[in-house]
Amino acid sequence: MKKILDMLTEEMAQAFTAAGYDGALGRVTVSNRPDLCEYQCNGAMAGAKQYKKAPIMIANEVAEQLKDSKVFKEAEAVAPGFLNLKLDEEFLLEYVKGMAADEKFGLDMPENPKMIIVDYGGANVAKPLHVGHMRSAVIGESIKRICRYVGHEVLGDVHLGDWGLQMGLVICGVQERQPELVYFDDSYEGDYPAEAPFTISELEEIYPASSAKSKEDPAYKAKAMEATCKLQDGVRGYRALWKHIMNVSLADLKKNYSSLNVDFDLWKGESDVHDLIPEMVDYMKKEGYAYISDGALVVDVKEETDTKEVPPCMILKSDGASLYNTTDLATIMERMRLYHPDEMIYLTDKRQDLYFDQVFRCAKKTGLVTPDTKLRWLGFGTMNGKDGKPFKTRDGGVMRLETLIRDTKDEMFRKIKEGREMSDEEAKQVADMVAVSALIYGDLSNQAPKDYVFDLDRFTSFEGDTGPYILYTIVRIKSILGKYAEQGGDVAAAQLCKPLNGSEKELMMQLTQFNTMMPAAAEEIAPHRVCAYIYDLANAFNHFYHETKILGEEDAEHKAGLIALLVLTRDVLEACIDVLGFSAPERM
Repeated sequence: MKKILDMLTEEMAQAFTAAGYDGALGRVTVSNRPDLCEYQCNGAMAGAKQYKKAPIMIANEVAEQLKDSKVFKEAEAVAPGFLNLKLDEEFLLEYVKGMAADEKFGLDMPENPKMIIVDYGGANVAKPLHVGHMRSAVIGESIKRICRYVGHEVLGDVHLGDWGLQMGLVICGVQERQPELVYFDDSYEGDYPAEAPFTISELEEIYPASSAKSKEDPAYKAKAMEATCKLQDGVRGYRALWKHIMNVSLADLKKNYSSLNVDFDLWKGESDVHDLIPEMVDYMKKEGYAYISDGALVVDVKEETDTKEVPPCMILKSDGASLYNTTDLATIMERMRLYHPDEMIYLTDKRQDLYFDQVFRCAKKTGLVTPDTKLRWLGFGTMNGKDGKPFKTRDGGVMRLETLIRDTKDEMFRKIKEGREMSDEEAKQVADMVAVSALIYGDLSNQAPKDYVFDLDRFTSFEGDTGPYILYTIVRIKSILGKYAEQGGDVAAAQLCKPLNGSEKELMMQLTQFNTMMPAAAEEIAPHRVCAYIYDLANAFNHFYHETKILGEEDAEHKAGLIALLVLTRDVLEACIDVLGFSAPERM
């Protein structure tokens, strides 16, 4: 289904051509003065120099060609040469009917769908998720869902930090607490216990304590590095203990991620490519890409057009140890072999721009990806407190993600119970859904690279640009549809009809922007575009709601038309919040 602006531009191009001018001048845009018109065309201004004519003369001639248009009800030339346009209601109705009849509201599927991998987890095993993990999780999840919705094949990968020194530190910490465990007995040949020798709570105490000790005690750090080597070299007891660490950590990670409706298709980590690294290193050496510099193995990635220094990409340290660069490059190599992606999208803190520039250049220069493979990095800003500094607990510590989610749910429960007759059980279910919308929308409504202030009071408000406001709008629509059905109306049979007032028409026009917005959000990897769209759509609906007697409409046919418009608005809003990662309750 054609985008509405493309159809309007085609109609305008024909009018320019018929008036004797270049049809390319007929580009139509949404009006920046909605008080004057709905759409506008500034082509006469651009054509004035080309045709050596006053722009108002060109605009008048083009407007004359549109007198019998079935697309524009009004086409008015105004000084100094703008064309102010208003849509024909019958044309608008037919367009919206086409949207309502289509599964994805007029969104065309791509002729050549892409295979995309989104890398958006990055959590370290054996450590609890904190508030800093929320941005990558919810932004990545929404990008995955948006790209799927527009027709691409997408895999989300958590890409866990599960193989470096931190694992050696955890193993040493466990050994300090329980030195008698069989995992540390080199002579032990039996089966290892099925149950982990620690809980998630104990595990989350072990890592920070062990990490702190390693910074003060060089001998302890050396022991942790030795444990890391033993693990990576395949020592039985260390591998068995590592599996326990992984299982306990993964269960907790999945619980926390799922509370934000975040789900990964691939639960891979750095460990998955450990055995690929020697092959990759050997290939880079043989092909002449990698060389020794100050004892380390590096690949030059600078380019002639660089205006600043771009250091070589280090593949191995001087002691032969691998780095994040190494595992990221090996992961790219594995992904190309297993999934043949057309595109890989990475989400991390925006301070890592140089790192990803180096890694992507290295992957392309060494042929780990094909020349047409797209490598994209989206760096996101910081979630700050009201003081403008990174969000902390009251005592100044880093807040755990589950604490933030719990506090938001508690606040939402309090608001839901105020002035509503609802059982505690139902109120909790509703509060949990609305709280998740508050967190996700509060984050995604900001452009990803920008820092933003987390304001619990504002994010959980039912008014303004918030998740709860969007959900309240959807629930309001559901309530009206429910009442219509109770009155004997057939919601499913309702047919759209021509808009009879300004707010009804405005709502329809807002709906028509859907199939322009969604592919743009996917191409630009910009979830904030979806948020901006549904906020405008919710505002258009609520304006329409306050100006229109829906259930009180006496004309049965027009009443059914209003109901059909509500159904389409509800469905578009729910499709949008689904790609953002949350859903609406039946009542609030």
